[in-house]
Amino acid sequence: MKLKMIAITLLVAGGSFLAIGANAANVTPDVIMGSGIANGDFTVGSSNNVEIGLRAKQRFPPANIFNYDGVNTYNFQAGSAPGDPNRPLWNFEWSINSDLDGQSGRALNQLSYLLRLDTDPGAGTSFFEFDPVNVPYADNAIGDNNTGNGGGAVAPFLNVLAYQDLIANNNVAQNSWSMSFFPALLFDPDVAGLYTIELFAMGQDGKLLAGTGINVEVSAIPLPAALPLYGAGLAVLGFLGWRRKRKMATTA
Repeated sequence: MKLKMIAITLLVAGGSFLAIGANAANVTPDVIMGSGIANGDFTVGSSNNVEIGLRAKQRFPPANIFNYDGVNTYNFQAGSAPGDPNRPLWNFEWSINSDLDGQSGRALNQLSYLLRLDTDPGAGTSFFEFDPVNVPYADNAIGDNNTGNGGGAVAPFLNVLAYQDLIANNNVAQNSWSMSFFPALLFDPDVAGLYTIELFAMGQDGKLLAGTGINVEVSAIPLPAALPLYGAGLAVLGFLGWRRKRKMATTA
């Protein structure tokens, strides 16, 4: 299968393209979106005092398993979650820190963001795009550079005022999502392929500040070891049956 190349670039003011480097790292300050979720194995891009992180993770069964190549690719098997045929066995997780050194006082809502989800399992890409932070309400975990593991605040369900207050007074947002959360993707968890996910942060002037991207390689479900032997056994029995019938026909 031909691997997609991640183009971590975006057209910025002035019509030029700006490339954003990425590397394997923890995110700052920690994983704040749930207790027991380990930090690490993120593909991180940081510049202009902004940090952007992405990774994929095994979701079913729940575990801190990332199957990461150390560069930008995560590998999981195709298949659906128990009891939910539309949900894959893996999630993708994102992290945004709009004030990495804690000195600028730049809150989350002072930047804009672009999350791009690839809908094409083949060699090409077709992106579904949106801002995951600047929306009326989201269940994002919100905090600052002092928030500890699992300590992110989540606004009460559909409480727009509470959510807007959180993103106006904090600089860290994180979440863990499944591709199946977005009906527009028409995502099939049983299809093997390669999916690209990208996340960018832009200033008020539209200039790209930081970004990163990952590949999620979904492999076909391997056949159980016994199935090839079972198939071979059926073939042998079929051949013997055909041979017996032919012998009876010739002696009749």
